[in-house]
Amino acid sequence: MDIGIVNGRVYLDDRFVEENVYIKNGRIEAVTKGFLPCKEEIDAMGKLVLPGFIDPHVHFQLKVGANTSKDDFYTGSMQGALGGVTTFIDFLDPAKSVKDFDGAYVNRRKQAELSVTDYSFHTTIANPVDEPAVMLKAGLQAGIPSLKLFTTYSNTDRRTYDNYIDGLLKESKEFGSRIVIHAENDHLINSKEDILIKDHETARPVLSERTEVIKLAEMAKERDGLLYIVHVSAGSSAKLLTENYRKELAGGNIILESCPHYFLLNSERYEEEKGYLYTMTPPLRASKEQKLIKEYLDAFQVIATDHCPFDISLKKKEYTSQIPMGVGGIRYSFSTMFTEFGEKIIPKFTKGPAMAYGLYPKKGNLFPGADGDVVLFDDSIEEMIQDTESIYDGTTVRAKVTDVFLRGQYIVKEGSFLGGRGEFVKRQLGQ
Repeated sequence: MDIGIVNGRVYLDDRFVEENVYIKNGRIEAVTKGFLPCKEEIDAMGKLVLPGFIDPHVHFQLKVGANTSKDDFYTGSMQGALGGVTTFIDFLDPAKSVKDFDGAYVNRRKQAELSVTDYSFHTTIANPVDEPAVMLKAGLQAGIPSLKLFTTYSNTDRRTYDNYIDGLLKESKEFGSRIVIHAENDHLINSKEDILIKDHETARPVLSERTEVIKLAEMAKERDGLLYIVHVSAGSSAKLLTENYRKELAGGNIILESCPHYFLLNSERYEEEKGYLYTMTPPLRASKEQKLIKEYLDAFQVIATDHCPFDISLKKKEYTSQIPMGVGGIRYSFSTMFTEFGEKIIPKFTKGPAMAYGLYPKKGNLFPGADGDVVLFDDSIEEMIQDTESIYDGTTVRAKVTDVFLRGQYIVKEGSFLGGRGEFVKRQLGQ
């Protein structure tokens, strides 16, 4: 064997076992109570041995108007690696046609060559002119079985309308492509230019999200489609979907994603002097919604970050219309959520996103045959996050990622980044 990770508590099949993990040629070769000869042995005594985390919602090097998000594919993937993320899925630039898709794909593949961890992409559309089947097929031919759209942002021509969404959902299962939707009711959003930061949450109200997710869920149910709703922000949205679409959620036709900031922060932040640091869409919600989303954690198969930080100088503005929306979080997503919820969040960072997006069983588990993506995690450490660039600065966490392996190669050792080289991962749903 190339590497043996011994004496740790290994996360297998939703439970911990005291076994040893062996990696050969970049893949998990054996998980056993025995000790096998290996070139390098790592003692994981006292640590959790977890599958590499998957963040299926990041925005590296995202251009929004005149601004570009702070992290490129190198710095963003490095931050992810330090937080245990060994695979991420970013987004192609919005396309209206297959011709646009082709250009976006080539451009993003080139940018992503800097990544230190493995990666894939979602197709992104914006009020497209080519037929749904044509856009889905273009993505599938590139190994991308997921297509992202917006139900809002009509003012920038990024909105995709209901009849087209219906067509996508109707075709989705036959094609084997998941329809990924940013769900806000465009007509209930106040898009005026003079909205103060303290009014950010009320300008994009909970009702905007709740009415849109119910409409989409009903469409997916009618069409037997594959629907994935990103960054659900409100506990009442999760409650409503759980109560009315239990079968579709259980069967994987509808998958819900949320982000750590909606569990850990609330809209009171917008009243603070530095409230601009917490501006993202959808916005943080009122404390009652924060409390409710914690109660409905089990409704979410996936926790992702929507990682999209911008330089503070770009965020420090008076009106929300002047601010590029987005916050960081990929480095601290698992440790903060583990501190809040414990072991139950592990599959939401591993098996959940892997199965939702066609990465399983290559990723998201530690069974023999899977990629040797492994995280060593110490849940006995208590420390305060000291990172003035992060919205989690000053947060105390009861856990730390110490070591990370990508396809059997050390990329983080004892909390220090060593380097790495990521690969593009072609995906296929059901694989």
